[in-house]
Amino acid sequence: MNQTLVIGAGASGDAVSADTPAHTLGGGEADRRAAAQTSAVAGPPPGLHDADPAETAQRRRAERDDDGTRAALLRSYHAVRQLTEQLAEPLSPEDQLLQSMPDASPTKWHRAHTSWFFETFLLQPYQSGYCVFDDHYNYMFNSYYEAVGARQPRPERGMLSRPSGGAIAQYRRYVDAAMTELIGQADDAALETLAPLLALGLAHEQQHQELLLTDIKHAFSRHPFAPAYLPRKSFVREEAPALDFVAFPGGIVEIGHDGRGFAFDNEQPRHPVLLRPFRLATRAITCGEYLAFMEDGGYRRPELWLSDGWAMVQAENWQAPLYWSQDARGHWQIFTLHGRRAVDPAEPVCHVSFYEAAAFAAWAGKRLPTEAEWEYAATSGQCRSHGHFLDPRHPHPRAIQAPDGSLQMFGEVWEWTRSAYEPYPGFRPAAGAVGEYNGKFMVGQMVLRGGSCVTPQGHVRPTYRNFFPPAARWQFSGIRLADDA
Repeated sequence: MNQTLVIGAGASGDAVSADTPAHTLGGGEADRRAAAQTSAVAGPPPGLHDADPAETAQRRRAERDDDGTRAALLRSYHAVRQLTEQLAEPLSPEDQLLQSMPDASPTKWHRAHTSWFFETFLLQPYQSGYCVFDDHYNYMFNSYYEAVGARQPRPERGMLSRPSGGAIAQYRRYVDAAMTELIGQADDAALETLAPLLALGLAHEQQHQELLLTDIKHAFSRHPFAPAYLPRKSFVREEAPALDFVAFPGGIVEIGHDGRGFAFDNEQPRHPVLLRPFRLATRAITCGEYLAFMEDGGYRRPELWLSDGWAMVQAENWQAPLYWSQDARGHWQIFTLHGRRAVDPAEPVCHVSFYEAAAFAAWAGKRLPTEAEWEYAATSGQCRSHGHFLDPRHPHPRAIQAPDGSLQMFGEVWEWTRSAYEPYPGFRPAAGAVGEYNGKFMVGQMVLRGGSCVTPQGHVRPTYRNFFPPAARWQFSGIRLADDA
């Protein structure tokens, strides 16, 4: 992901259209910023050669450390921003406007909203003299921040045919140039303030990279000919390792982030929980195992389902995971970002709701793990293998490749837990608009853990809490079993 973003060249290949605002970054402003960056690193101040040699050495070490921190922040920033454009590149301007349901957003909106986040929460408060790219963008690309102002209704984001894709590409370049200047010129105290907000902004954009793929997959699935996001890819069927269970003794354990390094506020504070002895499956459930549930009448047996889940089965006529269908011969096939193909029995089943996960667990005589059990197991030292995270060339789960009996807990599919998404004891949302990021959604949703095949590398950690309503199916969500020991 360490790619270089060339300011002034759109990674998506969009041309600047006639409706691009006239106040975008021009040559004079670019020259001023380049000069400012050059002067910021022009060398030691006059008279430094007269200083005490020990003081000079100490100052140079501090400067090297400071330059290293800035360079690392800039590398991270540009790598994340470039990946967003890489993921959007296969899509036409028409593709990028699609919104197939209220829960999804157009690709163009994701690209603009992530730029708006940096503009609103970093550039406007901390960049002296910063001029917003377009006054209308605060309304169009605010997501849910009440403190920031009114916004376009979420179900109508697909109505925003203007600004064009070219204007959004220019907007991203404009914000990138200003962010490069902000990071490069901030003094030590300002950099210390900016670093946590920058980490939040990058993690936020990584979340939208995942949503960009899940949302366009849903949109393409609604097309009568189910077009592929990427060219069709052949795959080799591999056997999944045998499903086994690892026992854990339980007891009083601590979960939650310890405050070292970046984490979202919903991962904190760290706190003790009491766990009874339990066992956790070594891997996620496969498509072949889920097919056995289907063939045994899983979608026709109300005794397996939670009441709300059974109501959804009947109301929505669920008969299989989302994106599954039967061909003319009755064989099950799956729609992927590479197009339709046969279901691979060895790969993890995905695009199932919490209700389907719970019904499968009941059918198997097991249950879903709590999030505390999941996190304790993930940090126990018994998790010895990981699955795949986002590979832009292969955005689909693969068969788990781990030795029999080895606990694999990250990547491939998000895993539903039996835990409602609630605040940890002592949770306090951050002050200001960024405090709306997580806390106000802590009702009516279930926690998922572990990351998926479209989660960017390095985004998740054992304490990471994803959350969705129990009926949600368009994410790469799967199933891991647990039971009492």
